Amino acid sequence: MSNTASNMCLSGEAALRRMGNRKWKNKRFYKNNQHMERKGFQEGTQPRRPFSQDQTLCHNGACTEPPQPAYAQSKSLPHPSSALHCSSRSSAATLNQHSWTPTVNSEGGHNKPKEPVSPKSSAANPGPSGSSCHKPAATSETIPTKYLAMDCEMVGAGPKGHISQLARCSLVSFDGDIVYDKFINPPMPVTDYRTRWSGIRKRDLVMATPYSEARKEILRMLMGKVVIGHAVHNDFKVLGYSHPAALTRDTSRIPLLNLKAGFAEHECASLKRLTKAIFNRDIQTGKKGHSSVEDARATMELYKVVAEEWERTLASKL
Repeated sequence: MSNTASNMCLSGEAALRRMGNRKWKNKRFYKNNQHMERKGFQEGTQPRRPFSQDQTLCHNGACTEPPQPAYAQSKSLPHPSSALHCSSRSSAATLNQHSWTPTVNSEGGHNKPKEPVSPKSSAANPGPSGSSCHKPAATSETIPTKYLAMDCEMVGAGPKGHISQLARCSLVSFDGDIVYDKFINPPMPVTDYRTRWSGIRKRDLVMATPYSEARKEILRMLMGKVVIGHAVHNDFKVLGYSHPAALTRDTSRIPLLNLKAGFAEHECASLKRLTKAIFNRDIQTGKKGHSSVEDARATMELYKVVAEEWERTLASKL
């Protein structure tokens, strides 16, 4: 055999040997591959699905979706670290649930969140309870509805108008608001309107309230109230009424007020002088006469100047 033929035989045997080794390796690799597929995973690759996602399992006419492989189900489960992270978020969210809650209106927008409610605020401001026995001090500022200032304007009846008759009455509250103000038709014929002082004219009494009716209205409002007036005994006299002394405050007989105005302690100063001296304000000016509303308000303001001291003095005498 020539060298060329021997070389060809050697090369053919080598080629067959190499081919056999390759088949053996492929067969071993194939067996290993089948073994890995039975276990459900293969390193670096995904296991072969027995059928495609588009296929369905049909049995007796009923079709169901194919079962998901293990690796696909594992994707839906959170990683342990992420689960811990989410749980911490949820716990923080539950802790802050009472802080504020956004409300959604019908138009889909969000209203302004409510302010956080602190549990201490409800404890600091408890509602009224039966055990609470604290009552506010009974001062002129806490019970202003108990106080009324009154002023009346009179006209004259009888010979030369010497008999005083009620023609107007005004009542104002502690804050100076008008509570009652009416012209009153006296029971006796008027002989002197005293317009220079009273401000009353004949036309004012044409449609005025009858005296008997007005008297009932006024006395009903004075009942149980602290009545403040300047020389208020004259107003009670024209009404034919006597108010309890404990509920009467006459600003013409307050020594404290005279001292603040710079007058003698027991001097009976007029309302006009006291108002000018204490407030530097003029009242009862002009030719139209007095206004009972203006006088009643001035009386209430004068009372407020000495209310605390005066009430304390009256309380000490009881």
